[in-house]
Amino acid sequence: MHDLAHPKTRAAKDDRDAAIARRLRPLAGRPAGTLMVHEVYRSLQGESTFAGLPCVFVRLTACHLRCTYCDTPHAFDQGEPMAVDDVAAAVLQMGGGLVELTGGEPLLQDEAYPLMERLADAGWTVLLETSGGVATDRVDPRVRVILDVKTPDSGEVDANVWSNLDRLRPTDEVKFVIGSRADFDWSIDVARRHDLAARCPVLMSAVFGRVDPTDLAAWVLDSGLPIRLQVQLHKILWDPAARGV
Repeated sequence: MHDLAHPKTRAAKDDRDAAIARRLRPLAGRPAGTLMVHEVYRSLQGESTFAGLPCVFVRLTACHLRCTYCDTPHAFDQGEPMAVDDVAAAVLQMGGGLVELTGGEPLLQDEAYPLMERLADAGWTVLLETSGGVATDRVDPRVRVILDVKTPDSGEVDANVWSNLDRLRPTDEVKFVIGSRADFDWSIDVARRHDLAARCPVLMSAVFGRVDPTDLAAWVLDSGLPIRLQVQLHKILWDPAARGV
């Protein structure tokens, strides 16, 4: 356990708090009742058990984390304020019945909660892709939470809100992004200790360009657990650097 009374530990915490405050600046000053929105678009769902289905994506601006493998750094500070009503209208106009809130980290903005409720009220299947670094206790129970558990190689393992695992339901999903064999072994240990595979789908995805998915497939098979190997479909169909897909 860290001793916050120790000067070095206290200084490290102060530095961390200052870094998070800087990362949240893009959310400052937006009008009440608005969301800072990076983009709203329709594409194929590239991940989760919904992979391959047409889906509307609402990507919100800002994230308090800086994962080593992040593939959406453009969402850290780019975006425009939109009223919740306008975001909901844009989603409903695109149609399809499946929508995902992602980011960034969507739960950093309080207005994300009424937006999800409104879309669920409209009869849509609502997915929430969250970093696992914010408590999910306020999320509407109709929303399907796709909970990222940050691995050591992400550089953000200390940000995990472990109580989120206690709130998982059969309709939710847990995702581990694997950057190495050590990451995989750590993830398997977490999955076993929390009996995750018996509670909801467990997904494992290789860090693009760092871990060969074929190797990850072998590790999954050797584990003996009913884990779903996940590939980022959108990076196979389109340029890995493409936006709005």
